[in-house]
This record gives sequence, structure tokens and C-alpha cells, in this order.
Amino acid sequence: MVGRRAAAAALVAATLAGCSGGGAAHAKAAPDAGIRTVLAARAASVLHRDPTTFLAGIDPHADRFAAAQRKVFANLAQVPLAAWSYDVVRTGPAVFTPPAAADGAPRTAAEVRLSYRLRGYDAQPVVSTAYLTFDRRGGHWYLAADDDGAASGHRTDVQLWDQGRVQAVRGAHSLVLGLGALPRLKGYAADADRAVPQVAHAWGTGWPGEVVVEAPATLAQMGALLDTGPAAYRGIAAVTTGEAGAGSGAPADRVIVNPDAFGQLSSFGRQAVLTHETTHVATRTATGAATPLWLSEGIADWVAYRESGRTADQLAPELAADVRAGRVPGALPAAADFRPGAPGIAQAYEGGWLACRMIADQWSPQTLTSLYRAVDRGGALDARLRDALGLGLDAFTARWRTYLKGELA
Repeated sequence: MVGRRAAAAALVAATLAGCSGGGAAHAKAAPDAGIRTVLAARAASVLHRDPTTFLAGIDPHADRFAAAQRKVFANLAQVPLAAWSYDVVRTGPAVFTPPAAADGAPRTAAEVRLSYRLRGYDAQPVVSTAYLTFDRRGGHWYLAADDDGAASGHRTDVQLWDQGRVQAVRGAHSLVLGLGALPRLKGYAADADRAVPQVAHAWGTGWPGEVVVEAPATLAQMGALLDTGPAAYRGIAAVTTGEAGAGSGAPADRVIVNPDAFGQLSSFGRQAVLTHETTHVATRTATGAATPLWLSEGIADWVAYRESGRTADQLAPELAADVRAGRVPGALPAAADFRPGAPGIAQAYEGGWLACRMIADQWSPQTLTSLYRAVDRGGALDARLRDALGLGLDAFTARWRTYLKGELA
């Protein structure tokens, strides 16, 4: 029986042999074949927790990159990985042109897809893109950098373990992967554990019944994870990432917490945020391009607020102020109204919530969840509303406007 370390070492040996000899046909395939072998050894070393093998594929001349990769490997220690693999999409100058190596070594660029799954949580892999530089030395390919493409817009996706040592906190229905203080991470897990049963009660089955929370230590780190500037999410306590719809499998969603905004919330606010985001996890397989944001964001708030005992005035203060001033919205919130930083974003969320609350109150909660699932199956929203409620879009909008006046005026 071959041990895990021996198996990983064998892959490294294959890497070192993979690009020497073999004639013209081999020379033509050398970069792709050699790079794939390097990455296969790297993937095995991550899964087998073997730092020696992991570092063996790094260019021995790339001291700073090797030091950074040593930290990344250590940062992954507590992450419960079930799978980790790389797929080479393309190589060569069509990807990007890396700067010349200091010693003139042959060099090439590669676009690579990293896929990973968390043990016990992910039914589908999380997939991210990396733009890598490889150097050829002594007939062998080595990984030399992961940031050379940034100058030309080819940025490697940032992962939590690129930002610091990840701690894993397991709850009854949750996994929190985070940076920073352990008590704060335990608090996220406690809130998520309370959120999952609420969501299951409202939405039902057909989702894993668990949630994975990623908790960076700063707003800037959150922005990097989402590949955007931190200002875009300054006032947003959390977001959910993942692929809309997932065929037959549940997608690998992540709830990413903004520690600055989340930390300023009351206990009720923190619970509402994580229940809202967990609802997005539950509804993901029934969410698609046809699902309007007022419905997807509205149902998430409806689940978060439905057992709060709070009034519409308390939960929709911005929209209430508009309605009392005679500024009743003429249409349901549009997608642009939900963009971070959009004027009236609070009113958009509140209006979507009250549209879903109206359906649950005046028809039934089951009607609301059935409508949500039906919308993703395609067809015009007007037709889906008629099927579920007996009202077309115009009549539904008019009824919603009347409902706002009755609840908020």
C-alpha cells in the first residue's frame, strides 16, 4: 500500500520528468503537458496536506512567491477539503505576456480553473480562475507567479486563505471559515444555526439545510473576495455568492460577511441578515435569469422578518417616509434599484419585501413559494402571476401600491 506522501512525491517526480526528451511531438505539447503535471502534483499535495510536495513545484528562483505560497498552504490547514483540482484552459501569449524572467529563463502564461469542494457541505464545486506564470528550468516547468497578469486585467481570483490563516468553526447547521477573533466566528455560526431552521420552515426541502459562511477580517478583504472595491459594499452586512440554478445538484454557495457593517448591527439585525442570506442559499436552485430581484430579495426578507413580531413601519422606515410624503412608487423595484450604492436601495428592498408579504398574507405562504419556483421555469412574469394569483402584472402592481398605503401611511 503506497502512502499519501509517497503518492504525492511520485507526482512531483513525474513533473520533473514530464518535459524532457520525446522528440518533436513531445516538444509541441510540452508546456501544456508539463504544466498539467505540475498542477496535478500541487492539487494532490493540498489534499494530502504535504507542504514539501506543494513547494517542490515552485520556481526555486521565485523566493518571494515561494514564501507567500508557504503561507497559503499553512492558511489552508483547517479548511475541510473533499476535492481540489486544476484545469488548464489555455497557455501562451494569448493569455497574457508575463514579464521576462530576471535570468532569461523561458516563461509562459496559463489560464487555469481551480475547483474545490468542502467535505460535508458542497454538492458542487466552487470554481475560480487563476492566471499563472510558469518558468522552464533544466527541462522542467515550475510555477513562478500568480499576479503577473493583473496589469493587463487578468487577475487571479482571491480566496480567503490568500488573506490569512483560516479558522473553521462548525455549527449544527453551518460551517464558518474566517479570519480574526474566534469568538466573533462562533457568533456567526450561532446566528447561522438559528437561521437554517427558519429558512427550512418557510421554504421547505430541496436544499442541503446547511450554510457556509466566509468571514474576512476587513471590508477591504471582503471587496477582494468579491473582486470589487470595498466602497461598493461599505454599508452591506453580507452577500451570497454562487451560481444561479444548479441543474440537479445544489450549488456551492458562500455567505460572505462584511465585518464592519455586520458588527454594527443589533442582535436582531445580525440574525435577520444571516436568515436573509441563508434564504438565498435555499432558493438558489429555483433562481434564474427570469427571477426578478424584487422577488428574490423580497422573499429573503420575508423569511427573515416573518416571525419577528415587528410592524411594517418598523421594518420599512424609508419607504414609509416616502409613502407618508405622497411618494408612492409607481412600479415594482427594478434590478438597477438593488445595485450597491443606488439611490433608494433601501426602498427597493422594503418594497420587494412588502410585495412578498402581501402575497403570503392575502393568498398564502405556499402561494408565495410556489410562485417563486414557477417564475424560474420560464415564461412571462405576467403569465406566472396570473397562474398563481389570478392577477396580471399591472393589476398586481396596483394592488401592491394600495397595500403600501394601507400598511405604511
